[in-house]
Amino acid sequence: MTTLVFGHKSPDTDSTGSPIIWAWYLNEIKGVAAKPVLLGEPNTEAAFVIEKWGFEKPEIISEVAADTPVVIVDTNNPAELPEAINDADITAIIDHHKLVGGLETKGPIDITIRPLACTATIMYDLMGDDADKMPDNIKGAMLSCILSDTLEFRSPTTTDVDKALAEKLASELNIDLGQYASELFEAKSDISAFSDAELIRMDSKEYEVDGTKFRVSVLETTAPKLVLDRKASLMTSFADVAKEDGVDEVLLFVVDILNEEATLFVPNDLVKGVAEKSFGATVDGDSVVLPGIMSRKKQIIPNLKV
Repeated sequence: MTTLVFGHKSPDTDSTGSPIIWAWYLNEIKGVAAKPVLLGEPNTEAAFVIEKWGFEKPEIISEVAADTPVVIVDTNNPAELPEAINDADITAIIDHHKLVGGLETKGPIDITIRPLACTATIMYDLMGDDADKMPDNIKGAMLSCILSDTLEFRSPTTTDVDKALAEKLASELNIDLGQYASELFEAKSDISAFSDAELIRMDSKEYEVDGTKFRVSVLETTAPKLVLDRKASLMTSFADVAKEDGVDEVLLFVVDILNEEATLFVPNDLVKGVAEKSFGATVDGDSVVLPGIMSRKKQIIPNLKV
């Protein structure tokens, strides 16, 4: 039976590229039939990477049949996976987020969770000497994942391991690293085709703080004005999205990649309190700028208070 390799819902570049990378490794190196799939439409940056490196867009699935062998990458959170994930045969997990709990397996499995910025970086190490066999398009996917997750090394999640690997891959591909990162971020910043609800859910995770359920959404961009100009309509959509998704509140952070800061939209007193308690901010109006805030994983989620 073919092993399905997938990441989290609302797939970004790492959750799109890493399944492609690991499916290649299983097929070509380990001799295991594998197929990369997605749990939603890839964001604009991930779609750019698929086209740039000549991949077919992986099939989008919403369910996994019982006993299907699967490898989960870039998450270990059941809330970000198909509802019946524990009925599948989870054979491995490769991730760089904190351990959440809740997944059940049918036997002992390989689990690798490391404090690196990118799942693809972990995969390179797991491949060992076989990483030298990667074709250029797989190297390109890996480089794209690292640049995306580290925001070209601006994110505080960046490690020396991530940076060194990105520089090595760029050299082997004869790519100007800075220029390629700019192309990635330009693709990520194109939000013209998305509705407000789609933008809110585009890069989003559910997280509970002291009984309050949040949808914590991040929009990373080199053109923040395109998002900020839609502030009123986006905030109007918060209530509908929260109701549809079964959460209490939406937190939307617009991350300005170049200026290394985030703007949090503040539609009500609850979010105002979150901003003040979590980030020591002084809120005056319906948004607040948070200097230096770049990472949901390292700076936003761990600090959330209500």
